Amino acid sequence: MLMFPNIDPVLIQLGPVAIHWYGVMYLLAFGSALWLGNRRAAMHGFSKDQVSDLIFFGAVGVVLGGRLGYVLFYQFEAFLAQPSLLIRVWDGGMSFHGGLIGVIAGVLWFARKHCFKFYQVMDFVAPIVPIGLGAGRLGNFIGGELWGRPTDLPWGMVFPHVDTLARHPSQLYQLALEGVLLFALVWVYSAKTRPALRVSGLFLLGYGAQRMLVEFARQPDAHLNFVAFDWMTQGQLLSLPMVALGVYLLLRKVPIPN
Repeated sequence: MLMFPNIDPVLIQLGPVAIHWYGVMYLLAFGSALWLGNRRAAMHGFSKDQVSDLIFFGAVGVVLGGRLGYVLFYQFEAFLAQPSLLIRVWDGGMSFHGGLIGVIAGVLWFARKHCFKFYQVMDFVAPIVPIGLGAGRLGNFIGGELWGRPTDLPWGMVFPHVDTLARHPSQLYQLALEGVLLFALVWVYSAKTRPALRVSGLFLLGYGAQRMLVEFARQPDAHLNFVAFDWMTQGQLLSLPMVALGVYLLLRKVPIPN
């Protein structure tokens, strides 16, 4: 049995200014996307200025979509009772699925502005996203949030601020799966020219499948618990369309672009 290390969520305190680990993880996410995007730029017809513009649109989409998705997907009844919840970002709460929708909206905006085809931008973006997802899960772990269900496995971890039970360190599972493994799969797959949206399809399927798997080890949201069949969580329900769309995009027959 392991003990949660109880890391101070504040990395550096500079007078009245506090630099939090979670903020550093966001910077790492966007910084890694910019670096990886610049590595792929010339091969895919993007300039470095366009990559910077794309990361900006993506960052706006992640923040706005992530917050809106969290409120609508996880706190809808509370939002109806108190609409100001939408802007109370200091209370925490972001949704990957909402952030994904926000990124898609940002890609549409960027593609129209720079005269790219939508699929070109989506397939360019997909391989540079997972490292940032992994950074976000590391931030979840450092913050001691989104802990797992009780377990008797030897690597079970006690989160003292939760209870005295050994639990799955599910944040680290997601770091390994959606951060490291998904990055390796999509990056290697995208090294060759693929049919339109095939790379995006692998990302959607890969993320959706691992999220559905890890949710069996992750503690369901207390106010939602199971949302279907007495076992399905909200995260699994939201990931189902990703899996279905990913399978469709991988199997549909389209020509490889010239």
